Amino acid sequence: MPRYLIYSEGQFGTPSSKTGNSVVRYSGDQVAAVVDSRQAGKRVFDVLGFGGDIPIVATIEEGIAAGADALLVGIAMHGAGFPRELSAAIHKAIDRGLDIWNGLHVFVSDDPALASLARQRGVALHDVRRPPADLPVGTGRVRNSNATVLLAVGTDANIGKMTVMLQLRAALKGRGHRAAFAPTGQTGIFIEGWGVCVDAVVADFIAGAAEAVTLRAAKDSDIVLVEGQGSILHPGYSGVSLGLLHGSLPHAMIMCHQPSRRTFRHNDWLPIPPLRDVIQLHESIAAPLRPAKTIAVSLNTADLSDIDARAAIARVEKETGLPTTDPVRYDTSALVEAVLAFDAERRNR
Repeated sequence: MPRYLIYSEGQFGTPSSKTGNSVVRYSGDQVAAVVDSRQAGKRVFDVLGFGGDIPIVATIEEGIAAGADALLVGIAMHGAGFPRELSAAIHKAIDRGLDIWNGLHVFVSDDPALASLARQRGVALHDVRRPPADLPVGTGRVRNSNATVLLAVGTDANIGKMTVMLQLRAALKGRGHRAAFAPTGQTGIFIEGWGVCVDAVVADFIAGAAEAVTLRAAKDSDIVLVEGQGSILHPGYSGVSLGLLHGSLPHAMIMCHQPSRRTFRHNDWLPIPPLRDVIQLHESIAAPLRPAKTIAVSLNTADLSDIDARAAIARVEKETGLPTTDPVRYDTSALVEAVLAFDAERRNR
């Protein structure tokens, strides 16, 4: 297993470093250090409120001294090509013998200079958003699996779909159940070490990629928790969300929502519809291929006070009639019980 040095220069602790933040939360034992010269000298816990004593350092060399053998690109990036600062950091990491784990849409292995240096140094380049070459189109193969498949869906993008499934996986395994997480995005792949970034797949093969990931997760599990992507109503990401829904063919869905969010991310002109309407829409779209009901709601209340968060949970429970909680902030039991009850009901039909 790699020991990551997470590159989050200038961004650690912000929404733009959500990849690095999530790797710290769910694979902290694989993180040797975080690079952000603004925060150097602090611990990760000082910035995130979790992550323990993982050091924040100013340089690649300090990260290597902390035990890193791989550089993980843990920031978001806008525009084409690598920014000069990031390219220089990757070059230095390769030169020092670190493997590279990159989840951006721009591939390190496509950069001639970086690829050449990696070959010279014997360094592995993992561009996890590069899709496999042999993906099929979707054909409904998930119907042949005996596992109970659950998909996280959302009222918007960047709202906690990966998080709820990882929280559920941990809770279910803690109770002795064979539950698996199916990674469909770069952060999930960093955490699990496998998966397919469905947002980088040619449109015709999104459902086939979702099938492949779901079936692999189902091989040794009874419950498959599929990482959701985007939102079926988001102007930019709806195609990915629909392909994932039709490819994974869930038996049930968990709706993810941020109560404070009123409009779609990066699209202030478009209001998010009422939660019940979004739930009904997902169930209607899923039904022709495989009827799937929504069994619980996962809220992201990170920007709310405890009083407001608890009020939002109560309000959503009343509005939807579904078990509801924030699975990071509060106990996951309500969602776990909903999953187990549905699984038992499905198997007893």
